[in-house]
Amino acid sequence: MPQLAAQQYTPVNAWFDSTANLSAADRAKAALSALEIARTSGDLKAAGYLVTTAGALAIGNSTGMFAYHRSTNANYTLTVRTSDGTGSGWAAADNADWAQLDARRVAETASAKAKLSRNPVAIEPGRYTVILEPQAVGDIVQLISQYADARSADEGRSPFVKQGGGNKVGEKIMDERVTLFSDPSDPQLQGRPWDFEGMPLGRQVWIENGVLTQLIYSRFWARKQGKTPTGGPSTFKMAGGTQSVDDLVKGTTRGILVTRLWYLREVDPRTILYTGLTRDGTFLIENGRITKSLRNFRFNESPLFMLNNLEALGRAERVAGTEQGGDVVMPSLKVRDFNFTSLSEAV
Repeated sequence: MPQLAAQQYTPVNAWFDSTANLSAADRAKAALSALEIARTSGDLKAAGYLVTTAGALAIGNSTGMFAYHRSTNANYTLTVRTSDGTGSGWAAADNADWAQLDARRVAETASAKAKLSRNPVAIEPGRYTVILEPQAVGDIVQLISQYADARSADEGRSPFVKQGGGNKVGEKIMDERVTLFSDPSDPQLQGRPWDFEGMPLGRQVWIENGVLTQLIYSRFWARKQGKTPTGGPSTFKMAGGTQSVDDLVKGTTRGILVTRLWYLREVDPRTILYTGLTRDGTFLIENGRITKSLRNFRFNESPLFMLNNLEALGRAERVAGTEQGGDVVMPSLKVRDFNFTSLSEAV
């Protein structure tokens, strides 16, 4: 493919002096909010990472393309464990603007989950109604973007292959409440408005009201198919509702609350089926309240299956990093028939 000529980019304000000018004392104060809770309780141990960045990226070529973007980011992740080793809680926050990051809330949430998750009990694996917090949703739903390549679909190597040939663009593939999009200008995302080829990135809707609206086209495949290239998006958001996680819990007769997932690995690329584990706070819900801490589970699940079993959406929140990376905003979800396949010994 020839090199890109000069392009037009939509400016995205992702630079905040509150983050760029953060002092060591500011960081220490945030860390102390967790350490003070742990020390006061006498039976908690806290450890975390507080990472701030400030920088700029620029790319250009000899044919006139030049792209520049500067940004800041503050990321705080915290794990709190009980001294007896049976309970573990986790919470995190991520924002371009340090002034919007509530370190105290992170510390209080992780500490409360650690205490609540003490002495977990085992229940039989199986299919359950599950409430996934935004971090857990991010890890599994963002996987869709890794399989949305148009060439793979057109050549029959994708979950979005249409029976008889072609792809499923224009078909309803999941619950009508699901809308997934990329938009560097979204105030919750504030992403880089170009990809590493220099292609401009704007608002792109991948799934709207459950219908697959477009796939990701490289410059090469777009030219071959007579389509418009999309660029390689680095932001990913699922539109949410208005309920909090607590609201979803209150509306559940029996189910399981999952704080987050980890160690996701591919099982079947044709259905985006993955296996992974829950961690750092898994709880039984009975009659609208958390009644027990549960041992962690291994699961086998696909975001395509899961988003066809949707019961309710919570508020969309920026998550503090996923295995796939990028700027990600997800709601909490309540889904039925989530497939837990076995128990895990991990805390």
